[in-house]
Amino acid sequence: MRIRVAEFGGGERDDKTVVAMTAHPDRFSRMRVVILGSGRGSNAEAILVAQQAGHLGRAEVVQLIVDRPEAGMLELGPTYGVPARYLDPAPFKTKLEGAGEDLYIETISAWRADLIVLAGFMRVVKPRFIATFAGKIINLHPSLLPSFPGLDGIGQAWRRGVKVAGCTVHYVTAEVDGGRIIDQAEARIEPDDTLETFATKMHAAEHRLLPTVIARLSEPS
Repeated sequence: MRIRVAEFGGGERDDKTVVAMTAHPDRFSRMRVVILGSGRGSNAEAILVAQQAGHLGRAEVVQLIVDRPEAGMLELGPTYGVPARYLDPAPFKTKLEGAGEDLYIETISAWRADLIVLAGFMRVVKPRFIATFAGKIINLHPSLLPSFPGLDGIGQAWRRGVKVAGCTVHYVTAEVDGGRIIDQAEARIEPDDTLETFATKMHAAEHRLLPTVIARLSEPS
């Protein structure tokens, strides 16, 4: 089977300890970051803007990967001088398993990723992928976990009528949105908010939180 690949542009140890030990064999090494996404890539761009501004600590984004050939995130590659590619996730539509999982594992391993960031990656990663990169995968979820896991965290919070919502960066485990929480950022819902203005607040919180977490993880403990 041919798999299409299009490329664009240029005591007890916890998960953070695993990332730090892998990323920092010496104090001058960089933490190599691979970002996975499915859409326009606004969170990926927030990371790249922070990198350009020197606000990403010792982290360095070395590859952008999307699972949809039309994803806007591909365009960030040439803009920010980072290799960007589409990897065919077939044969499944909502999960990464089988031949697609093999391809993703092979590609990410070749880039010697120290940290894998799921930034709007709309596909469930399965146990073999998680085990291959154990302690190195983080996800951005649009709710204050453990509240509102799963799809449409923003819509869930809005419909529930909460007054304080927010976003979470957590380690990825086999339990969907159930991994250890690294950090969270709040977004208040005011009486005059609409779903659209609330979503704008949430995206702003995400864009602040994710680069901050990556920078923190990149620094030796």
